[in-house]
Amino acid sequence: MKRRHVLPAMAALAAMGVLTACSREPEAPPAPPIDRSQALQVLAAEGKGFTVGALMAANTVYVLFDPQCPHCAHLWEASQPLLKQARFVWLPVSILNAKSLPQGAAILGASDPAAAMAAHETSLLAGQGGTSASASVPAEVKAAIENNTRLLTRLGGEAVPFIVARDPQGGARTAGGAMATPQLASFIGLGGG
Repeated sequence: MKRRHVLPAMAALAAMGVLTACSREPEAPPAPPIDRSQALQVLAAEGKGFTVGALMAANTVYVLFDPQCPHCAHLWEASQPLLKQARFVWLPVSILNAKSLPQGAAILGASDPAAAMAAHETSLLAGQGGTSASASVPAEVKAAIENNTRLLTRLGGEAVPFIVARDPQGGARTAGGAMATPQLASFIGLGGG
């Protein structure tokens, strides 16, 4: 076949669906957004994280964080003085880089996730990159962190840390970004730190 006939022939084959190419699998359609009034219930039912603070506290705060985020580390530090008054559930997500998922898995899989998180955040803030973690992540932990990441998107979160707390009317309020202890206390309804 002469060169001038090749392109029309390829176009005809493509139109008939005979030619194929490599491509990514189509992504699943996005899950519907989470209504803010249901955010706390959805996170409690579908999120996977670890709990710190007053386990019997009426005030449960959810924090979606990426282990590679220094702002998340600052929020972790700011939350420490509030642990006697509130219960925090920290849910790792993976949005920043290749270390996020393995480090989140290492924290979740630790025998004491709170101690692992404290050590990780100290290392991260010291510029040491955080916890060393194996790139081999168990499938169920990987799925949990990927689900947390989808929850962040469904909540409308575009950055981490992403905080979800009860509002005075019984619904939920959200905020993105780190806060100092007094602002965090006020945001989660403690009135002061």
